[in-house]
Amino acid sequence: MFFLPVALFRRSSPVVAAGAATRRTAKDLRLGETGTICCLEDPEMALKLLEMGCVPGVKVRLSGRAPLGDPLMLVLGDQEYTLSVRASEAANILLKEEGAAHGGGSK
Repeated sequence: MFFLPVALFRRSSPVVAAGAATRRTAKDLRLGETGTICCLEDPEMALKLLEMGCVPGVKVRLSGRAPLGDPLMLVLGDQEYTLSVRASEAANILLKEEGAAHGGGSK
């Protein structure tokens, strides 16, 4: 199997927004915290995440984390679709800036 370095895609990615280096990702969510998907960073990983339901505009909530921090259990959308992803995959899910709504965790 042939693997390409992720950094190769990040440099040329058309979906990376300005200031993405400081943007929060699904990996950064605390247990019970909610965010809204803004965009997906790695074009190669984006297709896989889109197929699993990680579509821009969808709410995502961190509902669990394995004892060693990987994988993460995310709940997507209003229909409570549960998805387990690696921390490296969750780092590709960029969240919208929500102003003062940093506290999250309300459901």
